[in-house]
Amino acid sequence: MRTASVAKGEGARLAASVSLVLASAKMRDHVADGDGMLARRPVAAAARKVAAKWDRAGARTGSDLGFDTSVLVEAVERQSGIEALAGIGTPLLEVTEPTETATAAAFGYTAVLAGRPENRAPLEEAGRLFGRLAHLLDAVEDLAEDAEAGAWNPIAATGTDLAEARRLCDDAAHGVRLALREVEFGSKGQGKLAHLLLVHELERAVDRAFGTSGCGHRTHQGADGHRARQDHQGAFGPPPVMPPGAPPEPPRQGRRRGLLAGCAVWSALFCSCQICCSGEYNDPWDGEKREGWCHKCDCCDNCGDCGNCCDCCDCCGKCCEGCDCGCDC
Repeated sequence: MRTASVAKGEGARLAASVSLVLASAKMRDHVADGDGMLARRPVAAAARKVAAKWDRAGARTGSDLGFDTSVLVEAVERQSGIEALAGIGTPLLEVTEPTETATAAAFGYTAVLAGRPENRAPLEEAGRLFGRLAHLLDAVEDLAEDAEAGAWNPIAATGTDLAEARRLCDDAAHGVRLALREVEFGSKGQGKLAHLLLVHELERAVDRAFGTSGCGHRTHQGADGHRARQDHQGAFGPPPVMPPGAPPEPPRQGRRRGLLAGCAVWSALFCSCQICCSGEYNDPWDGEKREGWCHKCDCCDNCGDCGNCCDCCDCCGKCCEGCDCGCDC
């Protein structure tokens, strides 16, 4: 168990700072609620010490970068108060606001670190909507489990129907797309990668959470002559079909986490390139095995005469919709 440098640079340090502060805040929240083993005083005391250590480390790293982590702590602390007051009829976006504020601050500060202050406003907007999506998709995926366990869920607590939740998710994903168009990237490759991660994969995540099919980079010609979306395999792949008489599926190797704890682990996996480029990793939220995002990304390898789909169209997310480049990727 030796320490090792897995990523260098100010961006990685910012991600580490955000991850530590959010993880410490979430641990303190679990201690306050007396969840599980944390209901025992010795365990709770040890957890507080660990949380304090993470908090100091995150604040120290953030301070070295000029990033004030107090906005993250304040957002997490406000979340519990907002949830306590929420009820039937409360706008769902009031509940997601603290998450949006925290992610907007983290996204926006990357513009400062990159020396591109003109990008701060659109990156904050992209981060705000990313936080909204993360919160809503977590709530959708946990809805049935929370109902069975009697746990609090923002969708059930506010009486929001799934059609409205889906509309908010689609609007947020579209808003991220529009915000990224306003960002001036240092190279074309950086813009493509950002689009893949923050547009293409977000739209897949929405489809997956709501149990619908759709893929931004695979289309086919419909019977009426219009392009229609095909069912997608995506980086997550289809659910396995077990033959009759097969042994039961082994238990998950990973563990389930809440929204903010999952975001913290996601940041660490992203900074070490496991989410983008690895063969497999455990999903930060539900512990399921996933494949790296780039593992099956063959969008721009199947563009026929187009040459480079991402040059001709709007990258993989809306490839060939509204442009006549002759590719079916």
